[in-house]
Amino acid sequence: MTTAVFENEVVTAARVRYLRVPGLAGEIALVTLDNGHDHTRPSTFGPGGLASLDAALDEIAAHTPAPAAIAVTGKPFIFAVGADLSGVPSVTDAATAREIAETGHRVFRRLKDASVPTFAFVNGAALGGGLELALHCSYRTIASTAAVAFPEVFLGLVPGWGGTQLLPNLIGIDPAVTVVVENALAQNKVTSGPRAAKLGIADALFEPADFLERSLEWAAAVLTGDLTVARPEVDRSGWDAAIERARGIVAARTRNASPGALRAVELLDLARNGVDGEAFTAGTAAEDQALTDLLMSDELRAGLYAFDLVNKRAKRPAGAPDKGLARKVTKVGVVGAGLMASQLALLFVRRLEVPVVLTDVDQARVDKGVGYVHGELDKLAARGRLSADRLNRLKGLVTGALDKAVFADADLVIEAVFEEMSVKQQVFAEVEAVVSPECVLATNTSALSVTEMASKLEHPERVVGLHFFNPVAVLPLLEVVRAEQTDDAALATAFAVGKALKKSCVLVADAPAFVVNRLLTRFLGEVTSAVEQGTPVAVADRALDPLGLPMSPFELLTLVGPPVALHVAERMHEAFPDRFAVGEGLRKMVELGKTSVYSEPGVVDPELEGIDAGDSPLTEDEVRDRAVRALAQEIGLMLDEGVVQAVQDIDLCMVLGAGWPFWLGGISAYLDRAGVSEAVTGSRFLPRGVASLPA
Repeated sequence: MTTAVFENEVVTAARVRYLRVPGLAGEIALVTLDNGHDHTRPSTFGPGGLASLDAALDEIAAHTPAPAAIAVTGKPFIFAVGADLSGVPSVTDAATAREIAETGHRVFRRLKDASVPTFAFVNGAALGGGLELALHCSYRTIASTAAVAFPEVFLGLVPGWGGTQLLPNLIGIDPAVTVVVENALAQNKVTSGPRAAKLGIADALFEPADFLERSLEWAAAVLTGDLTVARPEVDRSGWDAAIERARGIVAARTRNASPGALRAVELLDLARNGVDGEAFTAGTAAEDQALTDLLMSDELRAGLYAFDLVNKRAKRPAGAPDKGLARKVTKVGVVGAGLMASQLALLFVRRLEVPVVLTDVDQARVDKGVGYVHGELDKLAARGRLSADRLNRLKGLVTGALDKAVFADADLVIEAVFEEMSVKQQVFAEVEAVVSPECVLATNTSALSVTEMASKLEHPERVVGLHFFNPVAVLPLLEVVRAEQTDDAALATAFAVGKALKKSCVLVADAPAFVVNRLLTRFLGEVTSAVEQGTPVAVADRALDPLGLPMSPFELLTLVGPPVALHVAERMHEAFPDRFAVGEGLRKMVELGKTSVYSEPGVVDPELEGIDAGDSPLTEDEVRDRAVRALAQEIGLMLDEGVVQAVQDIDLCMVLGAGWPFWLGGISAYLDRAGVSEAVTGSRFLPRGVASLPA
């Protein structure tokens, strides 16, 4: 029995029923996992949950007559979603961490080693430890609406209750690499029920309406021998190649900075020895050690802090006004019909399903913008994501015009035109002249002052910033900018719209470049400055690899686009000339129309030769030190200025808007554990134990 205790654990109870199935001589002992809450609070396994499952298996073992089989299923929509991560902060020593790892293995293994066949009826989401429980069973059925995944590597962990050993020995090493490593590092991509059945994770696929009944009938047929489950033998000849592929994925997506990802690959490699007897014991012992080490690492604690921000703080934005003040939005206007404006129009029509009208300076641009939206909707329909009726309805809602009078009955108008203050002020003046007094005016500016933009209007209180990130359909962050005169009604409407668009909203003050662009510009500026001092481009570009950022600095520059980067850098230099410089190399790239410093991978464009001609080159360590110290300084200043409610909002922005990894805790947790925060600002950004091991 486990002696570990998670304070306030929502215990998943394992309740046993003994069922008679037609055609089967004995009973099936059905264990239902249920934490007593609906699907919005999925069932998890903490020490209490594992103890309940252990006790249920004891009860079954003592039952007379002995059942013909044991089956496990979950509450409606949920099988089980793994370990109770909310209890990890209470794990303060390695002995407790190891005990939790070993207990999960011991209890789940009872299903693998049971004297009767065992079945998992995967009726809903089976993630992490939930999927591992199912893999310990002899057979698995799955609902067509279910989904399975191993999200551990994304969080900085490993599947630590048998998953790294059982999955590759069930479906083969290459698809196991995809599920355990590749999908986890692709923003936790899940595998659908039908796909899981096709891969061999499940043996049978049933519809949800009568899933339990069909699963019981199927199990009875297996038990009576009327149905034989055939599984192809695992091909072990490609093991080395698959492990090399896994290492390549980890290197590309984490730059080998995630301890969890590296350990997961090691464990998958170990699984080549199979899952019989001593081989499985050795594999699970290695998982125990990995789980113990990772649970007692600062990286994991930072990852769980970031996970908590994304799943809790993002859903209750700090500083947002009463949602009851929000105005209803029944029509949206978009000023501009370029790529960004068209992406916004597509998002609004898909999520709000209200009329969306675009305007621009000539008919050709308007037609191109509307055509883009219609074309993207057609693509979604072709992929089966829109029915024919919904496709026609959504396309009918998107129109274009030259005259802004079409905004007369709009409730929200957002501009996405050229980043020039006078242009945006003129646009807002023209829109205000035709819209109702209640219409909210929004800007998607990435760096300009929203307050100044609204300053010449009759009703500046209706103006708010809605800073989306490119690509709009993918990145979940929405910076909601409160200008000096923005009123609560406009702000509440902005938050309500952001939620309806399925974006994670963060309230930010009207400060230069807000949060993400301000930090990225400062960070990138330090790197480009090092190049101008004489640091070779390649040295500067790989200097930040130990952080495991999703892109190197110059990859980021290519994604953002040198003209946009130059525009933001110039605005930041105007605001803070002592900290933000405008590099000549960046100016040269824009003048020459270059999208990258490289003409081919690893080769600096010949036309940009000389951008590193300075005589004071830095080492990788020196470049990295400058960059992270600059980030710490800028974060400290942003907090002093009240740009956000708390440092947690900065971390949330960097995770959701820049894709910075969980194991950095956004960024502040990394700066704290590296000692940079205290060196630069005199104190940590977060108390010890919040995104790190307890003191």
